[in-house]
Amino acid sequence: MTRFFLLLAAAAVALGQAADPAYVPLEKAYEALRARHYDQAIAAFEQAIELAPGRTAIRKDLAYTLLKAGETEAARDQFAEAARLDPRDENVALEYAFLCYETKQHVMARRAFDRLRKTGNQTAAQAFENIDRPLRLGIARWRQAVELAPDNFSAHEELARLAEQRDELALAAEHYEKAWRLRPDRRALLLDLQRVWKEQNRGEEANAALLAASRSPEPRVAEEALELMPKRYPYVYEFQGALALDTANVDLRREFAYLLLEMGDRADAEKQFRMVVERNPDDLLSAAQLGFLRLGRGDSAGAMPLLEEVLAGKDDELAERVRTALHLPQALRRAPEEPRSKASNQAKQLGEKSLEKGYLKDALKYLRSAHENDPLDFEVMLKLGWTYNILKDDQEAARWFNLARQSPDRPTAAEASRAYHNLQPALERFRTTVWAFPMFSTRWHDAFTYAQAKTELSLPRWFVRPYSSVRFIGDSRGAVEFGAGMGPQYLSERSVILALGLASIPWHGLLGWFEAGEALRYRADGSDTGRIVPDYRGGLSYTKGFGRLLARGTHGAFAETNNDGIFVSRFSNDTLLYSQNRTGYTLRAAEAVRALHAQLYWNWNATVDVHGQYWANYVETGPGLRFRFEGILAPLLFSVNALRGAYLVNQG
Repeated sequence: MTRFFLLLAAAAVALGQAADPAYVPLEKAYEALRARHYDQAIAAFEQAIELAPGRTAIRKDLAYTLLKAGETEAARDQFAEAARLDPRDENVALEYAFLCYETKQHVMARRAFDRLRKTGNQTAAQAFENIDRPLRLGIARWRQAVELAPDNFSAHEELARLAEQRDELALAAEHYEKAWRLRPDRRALLLDLQRVWKEQNRGEEANAALLAASRSPEPRVAEEALELMPKRYPYVYEFQGALALDTANVDLRREFAYLLLEMGDRADAEKQFRMVVERNPDDLLSAAQLGFLRLGRGDSAGAMPLLEEVLAGKDDELAERVRTALHLPQALRRAPEEPRSKASNQAKQLGEKSLEKGYLKDALKYLRSAHENDPLDFEVMLKLGWTYNILKDDQEAARWFNLARQSPDRPTAAEASRAYHNLQPALERFRTTVWAFPMFSTRWHDAFTYAQAKTELSLPRWFVRPYSSVRFIGDSRGAVEFGAGMGPQYLSERSVILALGLASIPWHGLLGWFEAGEALRYRADGSDTGRIVPDYRGGLSYTKGFGRLLARGTHGAFAETNNDGIFVSRFSNDTLLYSQNRTGYTLRAAEAVRALHAQLYWNWNATVDVHGQYWANYVETGPGLRFRFEGILAPLLFSVNALRGAYLVNQG
């Protein structure tokens, strides 16, 4: 009988698990959460939500896990959905409200706290007051300001923004519109108006403001508005509303005129083209269209001045089309050299402005358009190189720099060549670096040299790079004698070390590496076990610079730190920690080709090891000079240091 009840209980558990479709992913999620594997837990919780989308508890657990992983915005969205599923859960609503505030969604936070305070929640009431009180006081102050100075644009704009944050939408719409009427060149206000009108369910006015903004001459405003526009083409009444709001928008009015012409409404089209020409007399295409419309209804007196102006203009192609339409003989003129098109210049200017303001995707779009219109504009190629470089696409940046260095303009070619040679070494399949560090010690009256030549193999999409290395470590004196009965102390390894290794790609200044090789002693010492000794070493390196480092065109104060932890098998499997730090000033480079560019600094260095060996624990400090010559292809860097040191372990 006992066995029967056990089987029955097991069957009930199994049926319960089978009835819960989210059971398996939830088990995985909680197991990963206990092990603090947050990414795995998040993925499992998301799988569980797909299987059971109406379970509020799963979304709450996912939200708290996202918070532990540092994904605040994603956690906020999960709390929002949990609050929608269970409006009675005040804790979830409160978490959502605080996360809205933390993620700069102050309007949503205020609304959430407002709903909660009305249920008697004191925490929500205090939070609401903390948000609402500055808004109330600010609105009162700016209301007084606009009463005293009704034409003060800034006062209207600030009052509107505060009112929008406090959900006083009618007040916000009123003063956004007044600010817009005062400064119709500030077309970003159209987006503000659209947003508030949409909240007020004033759909037609909101669409009109959005249409006017989408045809703005300001690239950022136009791009943002186009992303919000419906997929369909605007209706006639939307064009009319947009033009009533933005009467000076010539591009919008021209487009509306062509729409009317396409619809067969020639009278209204003529009216719109007339207004375009009045506002922009240099728009020859609109002038020609207006002239033909007048000619078509028999108004030759009104048409011919416009058409004659087009014939006398600089647009030869348009003039020839007018001649053909009027049955005039074609002009016999020598074709001039083709200049860069107007479209290319406009795109180039927009690209340069976008690049200056940091709108990199816009800059890329406009500069590529300018290059398509004028493939021989080397300045555009150079700007494309810098844009791709800032976007971290060095492969594409190097390609554009390589094209730009063919420019006949020497400054453009020189700048592009420097940029290309700075990027190209990191993009080579094989890269070889060489360094040497000679020094003289007054304590030992000995000259030491440390050097390395390393060749790396760069493989696409690998996070490590294989390399081969040749190191040299040696000194001129060899050993010192301490007296009778004591053996000589050798001052260096006196070896050439051949090794193969792996190094990680640097990440925020952090680099890991390991190598295995053989040390070939070029002169034996008393402790040698042989001329060829296995050598294994590896470690972590962290480098960080601050201020004006030794880069082209910079000068000013700087600081940098280089920290290494190194395991070396030959020193009884010892681990050494190095910290080399420099603070100083980067001097201004001389204005000359191959000019000297230098830094003056002070060194602050320390070295310790795990085994506490005498030679491996010391501090040192002193002045230094580092310099290079600008403009040379080989990236050579020189440094000279004078250091005073003291050992930390005075025995052994």
